[in-house]
Amino acid sequence: MVSVIIRNHNEREYIGFSIQSVLDFIPNAEIIVIDDHSTDDSLDVVKLFTNRGNIKLFKIDDYTPGKALNYGAQIASYDTILVLSAHSQIIKLDLDYVMSQLKTHAAVFGNQTPIYRGKKISKRYIWSHFGMVDEVNKWSSIEDRAFLHNAFCFYNQKELIDFPFDETLPGKEDRYWATDILNAGKSYLYTPNIEVNHYYTSNGATWKGIG
Repeated sequence: MVSVIIRNHNEREYIGFSIQSVLDFIPNAEIIVIDDHSTDDSLDVVKLFTNRGNIKLFKIDDYTPGKALNYGAQIASYDTILVLSAHSQIIKLDLDYVMSQLKTHAAVFGNQTPIYRGKKISKRYIWSHFGMVDEVNKWSSIEDRAFLHNAFCFYNQKELIDFPFDETLPGKEDRYWATDILNAGKSYLYTPNIEVNHYYTSNGATWKGIG
């Protein structure tokens, strides 16, 4: 069983795709939506799914990515947690493989295909990290630090409780978490055996060097 944490701030365009993909690929998932006081109708989209699965909606004040994820991890019902971007859509998932790897690794994150206004774009800049072979403790030569990405990442709940995300960071909390995990003598895995479409949003921190 899997608890899925989806962070939402005005994600009306894609959050429905994100939730539907969870329902398609992860039977009986618990879906926890953490909302940052959205002003669009994205929460109405979320509510369309409440009769389709186990969906829980929460709002938090003084939002940061780390604070939202830590809260979600604390209230999650299951030992396996998936952090999924509200503008990412699961298109490939070998859940048995993920579960087997989580016996060894603190986290397992997957491949991302960048989609810009409906078009698959070349994997430049950050997207070049998402290759076609498994990598343990992936390192970014671009950022010169440990690389892990929360658009599509599975975690052992215990690891998130023992090693919470930094709640003071405005973003890239995943990279700092990966560094903490390595410093603790633990490991994480990147695998292309699981994959999402990651859709362009104008405010997305990941989107640089489009084309």
